[in-house]
Amino acid sequence: MRDPSLDRLVIATHNAGKLAEFRELLRPHGVTVLSAGELGLPEPEETGTSFAANARLKAEAAARGTGLPALADDSGLCVAALDGAPGIYSARWAGPDKDFAGAMARIEALLAERGAAAPDARRAHFIAALALVWPDGRVEAVEGRVDGVMVHPPRGRQGFGYDPAFLPDGHDRTFGEMSSDEKHGIPADGGEGLSHRARAFQQLAARLFGAA
Repeated sequence: MRDPSLDRLVIATHNAGKLAEFRELLRPHGVTVLSAGELGLPEPEETGTSFAANARLKAEAAARGTGLPALADDSGLCVAALDGAPGIYSARWAGPDKDFAGAMARIEALLAERGAAAPDARRAHFIAALALVWPDGRVEAVEGRVDGVMVHPPRGRQGFGYDPAFLPDGHDRTFGEMSSDEKHGIPADGGEGLSHRARAFQQLAARLFGAA
């Protein structure tokens, strides 16, 4: 049976692109979505040492601040040749101005320094950790991953963040060249979603709404 407390849900983010993706993912479930940014909540300092820890602390802060269940995502890009960087610091590599073009250029420069030209040397993956926290302290936590390679120059204007530089395995277009439906849509036949966030959400939805 569906938990009626989930009729209204706060997304613990100030990132417009991330909020838009969550609104699309939650729309089929009839959830009214609010955001930390819209509610004027401060952004907590991300002091965790993992994606899961940072997702939880953001969700806990939003749940405390609103008295509503709060869903937070902490996600990032991990490049194998860079020892997993930028990882949990993915957003911080873009700086306060969210200059992801500069961050992608930085990654490319570091790969060039390491002579990482062949696709096998440019392996990377996106991780998305989701934490749903209720005001009473209950927590649901899941994680999704998608593997691929870094491409240069970046391609496409869709999505956000590092999407234009990431080519998921089995595809010939970057996330930046895909529509939001292609990137994070969950197939009607119950197959696995493509993006890291869709895969994590798919697990969470199965627990909360009985949905694949």
